Amino acid sequence: MKRAVFHELFESSGPIILPVIHVISKAQAAININTLIDANIKGCFLINHDFDVITFLPIIQSIRRSYPDFWIGVNFLGVTGLEAFPILASLKDEGCRIDAYWGDDARIDEHELRQAEAEAIAKTRKECGWTGLYFGGVAFKKQRPVNPKNYGKSAMLAADYMDVVTTSGLATGNAAEISKIATFRSALPDTPIALASGITPENAIDYKAMDCFMVATGINFDDDFYNIDVKKLNLLISQCQKMKGTIDDENQIGQ
Repeated sequence: MKRAVFHELFESSGPIILPVIHVISKAQAAININTLIDANIKGCFLINHDFDVITFLPIIQSIRRSYPDFWIGVNFLGVTGLEAFPILASLKDEGCRIDAYWGDDARIDEHELRQAEAEAIAKTRKECGWTGLYFGGVAFKKQRPVNPKNYGKSAMLAADYMDVVTTSGLATGNAAEISKIATFRSALPDTPIALASGITPENAIDYKAMDCFMVATGINFDDDFYNIDVKKLNLLISQCQKMKGTIDDENQIGQ
C-alpha cells in the first residue's frame, strides 16, 4: 500500500489516530467507541489483553452489529496472521466485517534471505480470502530483539508482506527512539508506517514522520488501562491537525 492511499482512506494528510481499546466487555468497548465517534475519530483497534480469542470473538461480533459503519481493526494477542486470517475470514462469512488485523509479530527475520514464515502468512491471507488491511509488527515490543543496525533492512523486508509496517518502543507506553523512526522512514519513503507505543499529546510532534498513531495509554485516564480520557484525546487530535500536509516532507524527522 502507498502512503497516499492510506491517508486517503482516512481523509487526512497528517498522522491517523487509531486508538487501541483494551476490551473487557462489550459495554466498556462501546463507551469508548462512542467517545471516539463524538471526537470524529475514524476508527480503532480492539485487543484482548484479559481473555482468549474464543471469548473475544462474540464481543467483536456484538460490537460490529452495534457499529456497522465504524472502522474496526483487531489484535489477537500473541497470534500471528497465520492463525488470525482464517478466523477473520470466517467472521466475514458470518457478516462481521473486520477492517484490519494488527499482529505484534509479522515474522520478519532480517538474518534470512527468504522470509519463509512471512510468506506463509501472506499465502494464508490470500487463500482464505480476507481482504482487510494488515498491520504487521516489525522490531516490535516484547518480540525477538532486532539490532538497531538492522532496522532499515527489517523495514524494507516487511514492506513486501503487509499494508502498514508497524513498530514500537521497547514496551507498552514507552516512546520509540527518534533515530529508530528516522531509519524506518528513510527505508520506506512511500510505505505507511504506524507507531504502536508511547505516543502522547506532548510528544506526538516528534513523530510527525509516522502515518498512524496506534495509541492507548497516552490518551487513557491516568492509571486506567481501559478507558479513554476525552481531554487527552482532544489534545492529541489538536496536535495531529497541526501536522496535516506533512506526508510528503522528506525532512520531517526531528524538526
